[in-house]
Amino acid sequence: MLLKYLKASFARKKARRFFREYPYEINKFSLSKEGPIEFANWKNPLVAHIEITQSQVNFFAQFITRGSLAIDIGGNVGDTTVPMALAAGKEGLVLAFDPNPHVYKILEINAGLNKQNTNIVPLPYAITEQDGEFFYSSSEASFSNGGITEEQSSKHGAYQLKQKIQGVNLEKLLDAKYSNWIGKLTFIKIDTEGYDKEIIKSISSLLQRCKPVVVAECFGELTAAERAELYELLVAKGYELFYFGDFEEGTKVEPILSADDMNRWKHFNFYAKVAR
Repeated sequence: MLLKYLKASFARKKARRFFREYPYEINKFSLSKEGPIEFANWKNPLVAHIEITQSQVNFFAQFITRGSLAIDIGGNVGDTTVPMALAAGKEGLVLAFDPNPHVYKILEINAGLNKQNTNIVPLPYAITEQDGEFFYSSSEASFSNGGITEEQSSKHGAYQLKQKIQGVNLEKLLDAKYSNWIGKLTFIKIDTEGYDKEIIKSISSLLQRCKPVVVAECFGELTAAERAELYELLVAKGYELFYFGDFEEGTKVEPILSADDMNRWKHFNFYAKVAR
């Protein structure tokens, strides 16, 4: 047991300091409603092993109706994309965005699995106010996560992609390529290493137009002022905010009643839905 722990610890330290391409393995899960499901787990030592469960699908099914459009911004390897797509069904559509080329390879594989149950289109872009090219950096040499900046910066870590990544305006892209789906938009999930507030700003008119449920992350390093701005951005669009514990059916949920409430938890997820 100790030897296994030491090997795993060494592998994680190595992955943080040195880049290498990591393989993946296809795992199979049996869900009570959807049946057998496959998922490609990335064998990067810094990435936790992912299991797809019926409880996860049921969590998203609260917000995503079958046959609707859902959008995963910061889809990573697809750990939320796949249960979102199972909730939407084969007759629905999930657009999964991630500009990190190393995780995108795995996201693309997961998008190709479970075709009998899902319809996923992976897209290698960041969501930004204006179309353009951006720098991408990570705190880990293996690029299991990271974030974008307009100028070359170590804000998200010392390791930089050699190539710039492409940013696109979401509403502009939807109007150009998915116009027949916009009226079916029910759900947007955002998880972008503290960039969520800027994305919400960039999709402001889309939120006004379609009123989808929004799931976002309040990043631990945000200041009280930034948390308040995140809260007010959504409230101004007619949304109510709710803290939730995890992407599982029956998870703890608490209403966020004021901007001050955004300081009750350091790093957390919340969902926002239009007040009735």
